[in-house]
Amino acid sequence: MDLKIKVCGMREFTNIGDVSDLKPDMMGFIFYPKSKRYVGDDYDPNLIHSIKPIIQTVGVFVNEWTESLTDKLIRYRFDVVQLHGNESPAYCREIHKKCNVLKAFGIHDNFDWTILEPYMNACDYFLFDTNTKGYGGSGIKFNWKSLGNYHLSKPFFLSGGIGMDDVDDIKSLQIPNLAGIDINSKFETEPGLKNIPLLDSFFQKIRQD
Repeated sequence: MDLKIKVCGMREFTNIGDVSDLKPDMMGFIFYPKSKRYVGDDYDPNLIHSIKPIIQTVGVFVNEWTESLTDKLIRYRFDVVQLHGNESPAYCREIHKKCNVLKAFGIHDNFDWTILEPYMNACDYFLFDTNTKGYGGSGIKFNWKSLGNYHLSKPFFLSGGIGMDDVDDIKSLQIPNLAGIDINSKFETEPGLKNIPLLDSFFQKIRQD
């Protein structure tokens, strides 16, 4: 199963290097001040610039002012911007002119899948996370059966409480356009610090044929 793997919530220099050695497809850095994994006001751009070029860097934002996000995009040279708030299709299209966009949506049992349609030409991927007040990082899964209601052609990432015990379930998913998985809190020793042996085991298992 050829899925992209995004490791989100990175922050610490040594940890960034250790995760990079595992060769994820993407590494995410959270610029949302209310997150436990917020990188801080003056995060050193060199920590992101030092990441191997084969790994795409992702800046994660929640309802950020366009000007502020653009400034950070220039400073950190992100390959992808993840918009994890209530950003409009017009907002996403504006950012999409500057870089690739991953648009997140909080999924719940009564989620209206038709709201995705105006975003089809405004982003490169969708990301489906568990609906929470904190905009992700909850460690809680949503009901994956609801993905059967997804009817669009846009590729998407699966997120929300994915852990080591979910590999077999992920591999058994028969959902068109599942492009990747986004992992975070279930692989941490503390917020922002990833458990390398656990991640290594997960990578090996998910990448097995």
